[in-house]
Amino acid sequence: MVAPSAPHADIQNNSGSLTFDAPVSAPRHRDLFKDVKVPRTVNFNPNVPSGANWIRALDQQNTTNVDWNDHFYRQRLRSLQAVDEMVDGLFERLKSHDLLDNTYIFYSSDNGFHIGQHRMQPGKSTGCEEDINVPLIVRGPNVPINETTQLVSSHTDIAATIFSIANIPLRDDFDGSPIPLTAPAIESATSKRREHVQVEYWGFAGGEGIYDRRLHVNNTFKGIRIVGEGYDLYYQIWCTNEHELYDMFKDPGQMKNLLLDDSRVDVVAGHSIERVVERLDALLMVQKSCTGEVCREPWRSLHPDGKVMTLEDAMASRYDKFYEKQVKVEWDFCHNGYVPEAEGPMFEDRGVEFRDDGFMWPDWV
Repeated sequence: MVAPSAPHADIQNNSGSLTFDAPVSAPRHRDLFKDVKVPRTVNFNPNVPSGANWIRALDQQNTTNVDWNDHFYRQRLRSLQAVDEMVDGLFERLKSHDLLDNTYIFYSSDNGFHIGQHRMQPGKSTGCEEDINVPLIVRGPNVPINETTQLVSSHTDIAATIFSIANIPLRDDFDGSPIPLTAPAIESATSKRREHVQVEYWGFAGGEGIYDRRLHVNNTFKGIRIVGEGYDLYYQIWCTNEHELYDMFKDPGQMKNLLLDDSRVDVVAGHSIERVVERLDALLMVQKSCTGEVCREPWRSLHPDGKVMTLEDAMASRYDKFYEKQVKVEWDFCHNGYVPEAEGPMFEDRGVEFRDDGFMWPDWV
């Protein structure tokens, strides 16, 4: 594994106090990208507040702050140029040893990053799209050239993928499943692969710039991103028990929380918003403490007969009463870490209420 520090901020420890400055580039790259700015997307330093919890309370950034964040963005780009050179050198070395065409290369990141979106200072500790939607680039034997797929995957899939490449039997406790890498596998997965990714974070959030260095302590949350035929949704519950729901087809910038009065709608993904939220909440309840197969196929935990494998399957009206009675995801209190006592109801403890076949959790595990 190769893990360069760029484009992280320049962090200094001054007598126990951490200070952040813009990333540092190699001297040869310091004059690049002179006119580049953070993309002015609809959610960049918006005129109206967005999101929920502490994000919705942020003030709009002034011109000085925005200009510095543009500088921070340019420094990130500049610092990455040395990483590009390193990657090129790695390819050349593999090629010189006649190993390139027999080597799988995975290029990604552990997280995304926001700079100015939703009025936030540079950082990475939220459920916004800029933080959680991370590209994955793969090169290797039988991997299609120049092909892009929107199949859902996450970091939990990487271990299973490497095992699969190496023909090592997958472990039962893997939370993820192999990412399809060949053309036939990608085509097959289009109709069969799971459509969800769980997103969770425990702890505080803080900016990595020089402005607004407050620590936002109520930043613990759980969310779920679900992408299927005709829908693309993100649902999140903060430890303050504030809820967010975004239709990513219509609102990729996540500016309209559909669960707030000023943005509320009656229908999302072709169904009443109340019915959709009931399904998403039940799915998140399973996901919040899952392991192994339960993480990979959470719908099967709710519907053991296997007839429900997608959100659209679950929207059948015959399941309305079942989902209406489910105990909802909620937090007992906020804490800057994983504390089970703060997590509220758990699927394992309340299994009788989460199954549509009447069995208790201990009856089938």
